[in-house]
Amino acid sequence: MQATAYTYDPESRSGSVLLDDGTPLPFEAPAFDAGGLRLLRPGQRVRIELEGETEGETGSRRITLVTLQTM
Repeated sequence: MQATAYTYDPESRSGSVLLDDGTPLPFEAPAFDAGGLRLLRPGQRVRIELEGETEGETGSRRITLVTLQTM
């Protein structure tokens, strides 16, 4: 799935992305580390992988990988 980097804190290696529908979704350091990146700038297009529920109010989607989107 594609998204746009929204925030990134280099000290904690965590941040958030905006899905294409505008929904913000946070990520933690393990997802960032899994992508092999060293830095992420807001506005960069990224590829993410998710796990968890996507339906209903109790949806518990979690990003497991953040990496740069390549064409």
